[in-house]
Amino acid sequence: MGTRAALLTGRLPVRNGFYTTNAHARNAYTPQEIVGGISPDEILLPELLKKKDYVSKIIGKWHLGHRTQYLPLKHGFDEWFGSPNCHFGPYNNSVCPNIPVYNNSEMKGRYYEEFEINVKTGESNLTQIYLKASLDFISQQAVAQRPFFLYWAPDATHAPVYASKRFLGKSQRGRYGDAMMELDDSIGQILAHLVSLGIHNKTLVFFTSDNGAAVMSGPLQSGSNGPFLCGKETTFEGGMREPAIAWWPGRIPAGTVSYQLGSVMDLFTTSLSVAGVLPPDDRVIDGLDLSPVLFNNSLLDRPIFYYRGNQLMAVRIGQYKAHYWTWSNSWEEFNKGINFCPGQEVPGVTTHTQEEHTMQPLIFHLGQDPGERYPISVESKEYRDVLRRVTAVVEQHQKDLIPGMPQLNMCDLAVMNWSPPGCEQLGKCLKAPESNPWKCDWPH
Repeated sequence: MGTRAALLTGRLPVRNGFYTTNAHARNAYTPQEIVGGISPDEILLPELLKKKDYVSKIIGKWHLGHRTQYLPLKHGFDEWFGSPNCHFGPYNNSVCPNIPVYNNSEMKGRYYEEFEINVKTGESNLTQIYLKASLDFISQQAVAQRPFFLYWAPDATHAPVYASKRFLGKSQRGRYGDAMMELDDSIGQILAHLVSLGIHNKTLVFFTSDNGAAVMSGPLQSGSNGPFLCGKETTFEGGMREPAIAWWPGRIPAGTVSYQLGSVMDLFTTSLSVAGVLPPDDRVIDGLDLSPVLFNNSLLDRPIFYYRGNQLMAVRIGQYKAHYWTWSNSWEEFNKGINFCPGQEVPGVTTHTQEEHTMQPLIFHLGQDPGERYPISVESKEYRDVLRRVTAVVEQHQKDLIPGMPQLNMCDLAVMNWSPPGCEQLGKCLKAPESNPWKCDWPH
């Protein structure tokens, strides 16, 4: 997904190529039939950390392309345990293969086969398997006294939602809550492990999510974004605002709250800064170094740009957010029961046709109106002042923007996970159909 590409490159998807131009303002991602993936021109965080001898591992979902040339070990990671795609399924071998699970550069099985997920009960041990892999990796690096970067990317809260037996039915919030409870417990174990190894005071841990909770997955599979509008797939706050917690005993004062506006791209720049590595100087880096925020509770003034495809949908400056385009999803999808904003329709805001507001953006004060329900009156001085500030920022941004080559335009059934590396040893190779590429259809 765009967020994962942004996290690892420090760059907006419109710059790093993780977007589509097939239709206006669409959310493209990397399903099995995607031809593209992370561009070879992009420089990923683990590649840069090698300059200081960091060992880098990804555990869990990659989502930056599943064809061999796009996999993590080809892009700076030393180790990988996990999967190139989401755990959608179960699939059937002749039409669509189940997703492979890799150990480093070879598959070790597939979801719903060697790596069981019971769709009916919601039981799966995957989070526990990912937890154990992380604890083992941290132990190995601590014993060898090597600096390390661990990108722990479980995906249990993605529909179909799963949890292991110990957590199933234990939360007050259904299956989604059970999955969250298990992830919470896992992170607690990872932190305790760092403490027990005595490396907690030289390890920065950052917890966040790649998007707001999906709210369109029905009662069992959906999360909640509290007061924020809508959810995943939208550029409203429910889709883009996530919790974030930074932990570094002795460096980050416990219990402090920051009002800093951040983005996952900042993790790229901040990680390099903490490791003493300079970011590449031959490209635009959108991420900020948040070290002063984390260590001195400084506040840095910065805009946040909300894109869908290559369309700038909204901009946030301080507490103000200006929407240049509004759209939740199409009437056609909505009428089929796909609702991105259940219980939260805001007339003129959560529109089902793409509405342009370029001449007169909808502006909200998110401190007073976190739910984006009451646009500021265009007659007011407040509106005129904010518009002036936002317009200057947007004009500068668009003047300097050189979009990357879109990587998510072409699809082909022949590129699905039919016979990933390592399938021979397992007897898990499947026959791919003839190549027949088409322009992917991104409905929203």
